Amino acid sequence: MEDPRVEALAEVLVEYSADVRPGQLIQIDGSPEGTPLLLKIYQEVLEHGAHPWLNISLQDTEEILYAYGDNAQLNYFPPCTKDAVEKIDAIICVRSAVNTKRFSNVDPVKQSQRAAVISSRHELSTKHSIRRVSTLYPTQALAQDADMSLCEFEKLVFKGCRIGGPEDPIAAWKAFSRKQRRLVDWLTGKEKIHVIAPDTDLTMSVKGRKWTNSDGHENLPDGEVSTGPVEDSVNGHIRFSRPTCFFGREVEDIRLWFEKGKVVRARAAKNESFLLEMMRTDDGASRIGEFAVGTNPDIQVFTKNILLDEKIEGTFHIALGRGFPTEGSKNKSAIHWDMICDLRQGGTIYVDDVLFSEDGEVVI
Repeated sequence: MEDPRVEALAEVLVEYSADVRPGQLIQIDGSPEGTPLLLKIYQEVLEHGAHPWLNISLQDTEEILYAYGDNAQLNYFPPCTKDAVEKIDAIICVRSAVNTKRFSNVDPVKQSQRAAVISSRHELSTKHSIRRVSTLYPTQALAQDADMSLCEFEKLVFKGCRIGGPEDPIAAWKAFSRKQRRLVDWLTGKEKIHVIAPDTDLTMSVKGRKWTNSDGHENLPDGEVSTGPVEDSVNGHIRFSRPTCFFGREVEDIRLWFEKGKVVRARAAKNESFLLEMMRTDDGASRIGEFAVGTNPDIQVFTKNILLDEKIEGTFHIALGRGFPTEGSKNKSAIHWDMICDLRQGGTIYVDDVLFSEDGEVVI
């Protein structure tokens, strides 16, 4: 029996997020576990008069590459990929992991190498102005990470995507975008951010940087406002009490100390060696490329999935590594690692010494 929520999600992805037009070439990425959604997206692309290109990958191939690939193979970027990018108008990516811990024992040095290849792909798509949107197809593995049944996790994902409510989901996202635009307008032109929370006192400059309204065009679910801090301006310390997952590795209780924009000390209660190795990937990996505030009111619980967790209303996150040139960031890195700080149990964000958020609630 088909799930009408899957069909609705495909419609939002194609019509609203990717803004598919007749005659365009649309790449659809995913794995067999996401087949129901991939097929609906394929159909929607056809109904919009565009050309779908289905790119199915097997998740076990990554594990095999790490086990048997040499340095040249780990760093290889197929030339045909570069040729294809010049012709693609948009990429719709469906994530549907069946084992989120499959890289737990992979050498982090190899993962760092591979990160550079993945980063170069993103840079290439950005250079050619390719629209890119990522979403989730709920699986048992993702539900288990969230300590939920599959049914509970499905409800969370679709609700976060504005699917299944009384309002048309595309109309709901357009209204959300307008609401969030007011936040971006207020933040534009501001110069300083100061975050105070348990084991956290962090300052940074955002002078001259642009703010992004993340309103469902790059991720679904979505909901954040973000910018790229001035690279050498971050000072202070921060604690991330919630676990964060990166390259299939779960890292707990991360604590970072910054001086003049760079991490000078780092600790973690679990997988600290992985954290340190990732920050040695390149010079930009130990600097902040992004600061963002989560704004999605329909996502309220942590799931250990960054696509959901970074959108939780009442949180903020920073990303170590690559920043976005569209926001003015000059920080370059092979990694982009989001780490989330929950302010709902106590914490404030000041912008130019004006209270912006208190206990997770925006008050301006």
